[in-house]
Amino acid sequence: MKVRRAGDAALLIETEAPHRLHAAMRALALPEIVAIVPGARTVLVTVRPGTGLDHLGTLVGELPQAEPHESDGDPVRLPVVYDGEDLDEVASLTGLSRDEVIERHTAAEYVVAYLGFSPGFGYLSGLDEALHVPRRDSPRTAVPAGSVAIAGPYGAVYPSRSPGGWRLLGRTTLTLWDVDRDPPSLLSPGARVRFVAEAADQGDPGLPGSR
Repeated sequence: MKVRRAGDAALLIETEAPHRLHAAMRALALPEIVAIVPGARTVLVTVRPGTGLDHLGTLVGELPQAEPHESDGDPVRLPVVYDGEDLDEVASLTGLSRDEVIERHTAAEYVVAYLGFSPGFGYLSGLDEALHVPRRDSPRTAVPAGSVAIAGPYGAVYPSRSPGGWRLLGRTTLTLWDVDRDPPSLLSPGARVRFVAEAADQGDPGLPGSR
């Protein structure tokens, strides 16, 4: 772990487990901390002007960090219809059958490493190594909201219609981002996620964790 100053009122912390450090920092509930933003390999901690950054940096280095399986609450369960446009291509790239791709994707438990790209877009760690495939050579100009996708070592669900180059395995009817919900994002850093295969005619699967 490396702790660096980012101006006069922030620390940028390099870590191999940003979601765990994010959770540990939030648990401190220090009033001088304004925001904690995890990234792929970093956590940015913004504080109120005048806060002692050296002391805070020392405190960060001493924080115990829980393993992902120690997160509170049940995993967020995302029902998926596996009819994605890239499912056959992923099977070809990995040497697996369509059913094996689905089985491996649903067998894993994921952890939201961080949010980025667009509001509510969670980068999910824990993808089976057999499913590590590159992004598409030519990104789509519009990926529908709810699209379940993979790229490199990560899984994700597109929370809104947007351009994207990840490979699409299927879709979920759950809303990942809703400005009228508190909090707006269904996923948060450190949350655990499971994908559940659903039939195409299943209808509205209801809320996460209801099965």
